[in-house]
Amino acid sequence: MTGEPQDERASTAGPARGSTARALLLSLATLAGGATLAAIPAATVAISARLFTTDEQGWIAVAVLAATFVGQVVTAALVEAPLGSADTERRVAVPRWLTIATIVATIAVMVSPPSAVLLIVALPVMLTGLETGRQVSVAERLDLRELAASAFVGVGVLAGVTAGILDQWWALIPLAAGVAGASIARGLPVAHTPSRAHPIVRRWIIADTALVGAVIPVLNGSILALLGPSDAVLFTAVSTASGLLAIPLNFMRARLLKEHSTLDILASAGAVVAGFVALLILHFTGLLELLFGPVWTVQTATTALIVACAWRAASLVSSLPFAALRRIGLARLVALLRAGGAALNFVLGTGGLIIGSAFGDGGGLVGAFLGLLLAELGVALVYWVALRRVHRAAH
Repeated sequence: MTGEPQDERASTAGPARGSTARALLLSLATLAGGATLAAIPAATVAISARLFTTDEQGWIAVAVLAATFVGQVVTAALVEAPLGSADTERRVAVPRWLTIATIVATIAVMVSPPSAVLLIVALPVMLTGLETGRQVSVAERLDLRELAASAFVGVGVLAGVTAGILDQWWALIPLAAGVAGASIARGLPVAHTPSRAHPIVRRWIIADTALVGAVIPVLNGSILALLGPSDAVLFTAVSTASGLLAIPLNFMRARLLKEHSTLDILASAGAVVAGFVALLILHFTGLLELLFGPVWTVQTATTALIVACAWRAASLVSSLPFAALRRIGLARLVALLRAGGAALNFVLGTGGLIIGSAFGDGGGLVGAFLGLLLAELGVALVYWVALRRVHRAAH
């Protein structure tokens, strides 16, 4: 949305507009607020465990990852494509239509009795609104509205999960209300005019995002078919829990797509370590089991969670050359590299699932995450080699 309000970037834009300490504080605050984005899928799974049957939970678990995929693709079109169009001003904003659609979806969830079908339909819109709004705020350094949006989501998640644990039928209402509040905050008018992405750049970026993003929901669909709904729910639970580490990584990527920042890289790396420690504490104190229900236990989830966190953290290495290649406008090259990466992720993830299943309960999930970890490390190596060759060709 566009308009004539004061541009928040004037007061929150980092070292060029204030001290390094202030820039770091704002970055850390915005980064920490991103945990609420990962909390929505986790809270949805947790609440669903109290409201719906086991079969419905299995489908919702797959739907959560599919909705995340949709959000990634739309965000690629609306945010990453303009940022990847090198000869434009590379400015982004949340479209008014997306804000309206997100609010309508949340109202539908709030006014209807608990329905797995309605939730599955609404999730892609809700998560798309959250993902796009978050990326716009991070890229444009709209820190104040992002902190307000994170507060809305955080309160909604806390109230919804608490109500779910207490077996209240209305547990989804505060969750949806938090999403609505965040969408309104992130959709407020901005002073700048969004840049128009080059059509070719947009097509390449959408294509590579779709290929990469499809791997996880397809893999979870395979788990649902091969291992049953309980394992599909646990895979989604572990994936969404480890998604806490994806928040600083996505934050770093959004900032790096705009401009290189050593400060943001260090802050994100520190947040990944802190997030991993926090997840282990939540796990071993039983809080994650309380959140996700009986499918999550120390016996079933410990190894899978550690491997999943290692997989998430590995993208810290791959995001740096990825963002550098995107920033200089090499959308086609990045798309081809990511297509190969998606194929590698699918092959190794599926292979790990099949091989790990032979080792008993939980082995399939551990094998799947281990395959994804190995694939991510391979992709990182390819990105660094490609970036080095680009630099050599330029000189």
